[in-house]
Amino acid sequence: MTGKRRGTPQKNGTFSEAVKQSFILLQQELDVQFENQELLFQAFTHSSYVNEHRRKFYKDNERLEFLGDAVLELSVSQYLFQKFTSMSEGQLTKLRAAIVCEPSLVIFANELNFGKYVLLGKGEEVTGGRERPALLADVFESFIGALYLDQGLQPVVAFLEQVVFPKIEIGAFSHVMDYKSQLQEMVQQMNNGSLHYEIVEEKGPAHNRTFVSSVRLGNDELGEGKGKSKKEAEQKAAQVAINRLQGQVASRQEG
Repeated sequence: MTGKRRGTPQKNGTFSEAVKQSFILLQQELDVQFENQELLFQAFTHSSYVNEHRRKFYKDNERLEFLGDAVLELSVSQYLFQKFTSMSEGQLTKLRAAIVCEPSLVIFANELNFGKYVLLGKGEEVTGGRERPALLADVFESFIGALYLDQGLQPVVAFLEQVVFPKIEIGAFSHVMDYKSQLQEMVQQMNNGSLHYEIVEEKGPAHNRTFVSSVRLGNDELGEGKGKSKKEAEQKAAQVAINRLQGQVASRQEG
């Protein structure tokens, strides 16, 4: 996730040395080096900080947030389009919305400890602004916007490959993904027969039951999945089946 490494001179007195040192630490933690440090500072500057330091001519992060929102949506869209080739437009849109919504962005920001780097006015600080979800989501988007302006789209994608895309891979957004419909579409395209789901095992007490579902294509078992409901277990089984079929297709193409 390493960006460009060429430094640029900083304007004297723009921010205190303590602030500058904190952002040096942030860049080390992210393994990202900004050419234009002012963009990084701006990404974490809340409007309340600007209002309390009017003589310093600071810029808040609202315009960067606007840009970052668009860059994030584009980057996620491209990833989903390439990753989930059997998803319909509606399914892709629903999944993207879950990834770029405020609660998800707050999770990303908190995992990166972005809150502790935000420059806030005293009033915003004492009212808990540093933990406010909308503020944290905005900072994540403004950081994306700043990184894009500083280095272009590819470093943004590299950053998301570390922070966001792995969560999609492990199914963090599976609650909005209809794997059964995707699998059905894949099978229809391949003309491979009909799918059959079966609950092959139920475990645990009635109040905490775990279901195991199997999905078959003809006589071949494509996958098994576990869940707290029959529907969840079937979705997990379909997800396993999709990965298996995609692997088979990739192997044939390589051969």
